[in-house]
Amino acid sequence: MDWGCRCWPTGACCMRAGERFGRRFESPLLWQSAIMILTMLLMLKLCTEVRVANELNARRRCFAAADSKDEEVKVAPRRSFLDFDPHHFWQWSSFADYVQCVVAFTGLVGYITYLSIDSTLFVETLGFLAVLTEAMLGVPQLYRNHRHQSTEGMSIKMVLMWTSGDAFKTAYFLLKGAPLQFSVCGLLQVLVDLAILGQAYAFAHHPPKPAPHTVHPASTKAL
Repeated sequence: MDWGCRCWPTGACCMRAGERFGRRFESPLLWQSAIMILTMLLMLKLCTEVRVANELNARRRCFAAADSKDEEVKVAPRRSFLDFDPHHFWQWSSFADYVQCVVAFTGLVGYITYLSIDSTLFVETLGFLAVLTEAMLGVPQLYRNHRHQSTEGMSIKMVLMWTSGDAFKTAYFLLKGAPLQFSVCGLLQVLVDLAILGQAYAFAHHPPKPAPHTVHPASTKAL
């Protein structure tokens, strides 16, 4: 599973940690935001450790094949948040880089919010963007599955946990009469989760057909 797909908007959760649309959070939602931020950071740490371990294995294979003229192993260069390379955003080599990005993003948005806290339009827009970002967490995974026409490596149990958590959260919003943006984005998040589960079912029961091999004229004559 591409953990980075689900983890990248951790900073967006921080925007919701104090208020929602100009009104204070209810305590359960505040705790939910704090737990979600911590969980996302732990997942990012795990993802980074796995990536670094894979790169080390690639380097070992490269050294082992150093005497072979026919085999060339390319090792990905080390990437850092301070490189400011947009092509490798959120694909850094150290967990500290992700922490730096989250802290910088939170500080910047916090400062802008402090300056614009009296603007109803700003507060409403910020709240909507934060909730919408959270609702789109599963879209990169959905796109990745569609692009590869496969859900290989994706944990169905994890997606089921996403779906149950998102469904419970959306039901809470509806029962508590939360602002409309919460309910709409919650429903959108549940639909994305169901779409990912639908992909898992479709690709498992109807795997894509392998591409036909091209027959060269020479081999045809040989037959």
